Amino acid sequence: MSMREKCQCGVYMDMCKEKRIVLCGANAYEQKYYFNEQFAGIPEFIKEELHVICVLFTEEVGGIFTIVFEEDGSITLETNAEDDDLLYDEISSGLLVGEIRRNRQEMLEALQLYYRVFILHEKFEDIS
Repeated sequence: MSMREKCQCGVYMDMCKEKRIVLCGANAYEQKYYFNEQFAGIPEFIKEELHVICVLFTEEVGGIFTIVFEEDGSITLETNAEDDDLLYDEISSGLLVGEIRRNRQEMLEALQLYYRVFILHEKFEDIS
């Protein structure tokens, strides 16, 4: 049986899809936080806020939490757990994702704009 390979943030590589880029994530199992240095240009206070969001999420519900840029520039907040993790709280994870989306809507929209302008090289004027 082959070992499943993990990326730096602890997400299994076979869960990653093409054209998606992990911005950051936290892993409760390995007690690690990951920030993709491809986004080093993001202001420091935003990086700190992302760090807090990811770590607090995994401390509260467990598992692995990642913030991912989709191919179109939208942001997905993902959470998952290992199959044998009986302590992972799936209901709380869904509620907390919704709370993050509501409370951090402006920051998430700004990150999407950043991604579309600086990574996808879309013209600011063309973004609605």
